[in-house]
Amino acid sequence: MYKLRSLLPALILATASMVSMSVMNPASAATAEDLDKDSRQALQTLYDTQPSAKTLSSAAKAVLVFPNIVKAGLVFGGSYGEGELIEGSKVVDYYNSVTGSWGLQAGAQSYGYAVFLMTDKAVQYIRETKGWEIGVGPTIVVVDEGVAKNLSTSSLKDDAYAFIFSQQGLMAGVSIEGTKISRIDR
Repeated sequence: MYKLRSLLPALILATASMVSMSVMNPASAATAEDLDKDSRQALQTLYDTQPSAKTLSSAAKAVLVFPNIVKAGLVFGGSYGEGELIEGSKVVDYYNSVTGSWGLQAGAQSYGYAVFLMTDKAVQYIRETKGWEIGVGPTIVVVDEGVAKNLSTSSLKDDAYAFIFSQQGLMAGVSIEGTKISRIDR
């Protein structure tokens, strides 16, 4: 029993290292063309499944879309994905989303998310910061089914609205997370 307890920190560190290396492997980075195609396809999937997202897109100053985020964890976890900022129909910048987490968690999953930036302040904030930490800066509302039912262009009052979609895999547990979105070159 004593040997198992002394090995536990080493096992946790090894698991965290493997997760972070597999999730954040830059060799698998998408080209700009691939990312453009995947982002457009992801937005269309979101619009088809969440009509309120389509409504928001017409009022949004810009949309930050991450078509594929991969998340894995066993006590320590992480996620990584690349996306783009779209204003009107034009891609203006590319970003990555990195999350670290710690807590009672196990599993792996992939999903996409889109953040509809509703104000000039929100768009300016994401452009001018060295990395946008979710929870700091513009007010962001994660849209679930309850919020979506009551969402219209006349009820919009927050800086940004986020939709999570196309979830696959299984991730179980409770964790403390921090997400940072940073500009990248493509």
